[in-house]
Amino acid sequence: MHIGLIAGIGPAATDFYYRGLIDRHVAGGLPLDLTMAHADVREMSRNLVGKNPKKQAEIFAGLAQRLKAAGAQAVAITSMGGHFCVNELMAISPLPVLNAIPAVDASLAAGKFRKIGILGTRTVMESKLYGGIPSVEVVPTEGAALDLVHDNYVAMATIGRVTDAQRQVFFEAGRALCARGAEAIMLGGTDLFLAFAGHDPGFPVIDCADIHVDAIYAQSAA
Repeated sequence: MHIGLIAGIGPAATDFYYRGLIDRHVAGGLPLDLTMAHADVREMSRNLVGKNPKKQAEIFAGLAQRLKAAGAQAVAITSMGGHFCVNELMAISPLPVLNAIPAVDASLAAGKFRKIGILGTRTVMESKLYGGIPSVEVVPTEGAALDLVHDNYVAMATIGRVTDAQRQVFFEAGRALCARGAEAIMLGGTDLFLAFAGHDPGFPVIDCADIHVDAIYAQSAA
């Protein structure tokens, strides 16, 4: 299957998806048929903060149309934050949308988790990944910690690099969620791999983006 990726939101997230798909296809001995279209992370952030999923879905649908013209048979958003408009996009997309949220829910159900913490943008945390994972109880970051995680996440995602101070914010927020009963912490922001890869935060981590890449590969290889 020729996969279309809506990319650029942000640059590190795009690299995560691209490398992940390359690695899986090489391991599976399969050719990767892929086209990417660039979305503006700043524009998406404005629509996310402004609670305007319809506008963002229209932007993504335009990119999906370009991907279809290039031969893509399905489209995926390379951002958990970008999934805030996925339902609106699915209603108007010219291509089938490979939605990350059902894949994450299925993975959590298979892992028999009962209570999961979540980190990501404010919308991801407040909505508990857009209300799309009923298989587990989600413990969201709250209060001042929610604002701190959101602000540091957006700053990191926009430039595609993490500082030690930002990493510490995410680790402390995760530990606080574990203290409230979370069995593991779900990385509900694609760029969070920048902070967690190669580091031991002291708690189990579930990477939503990695689950999504697996799901995209499964469709590509079908």
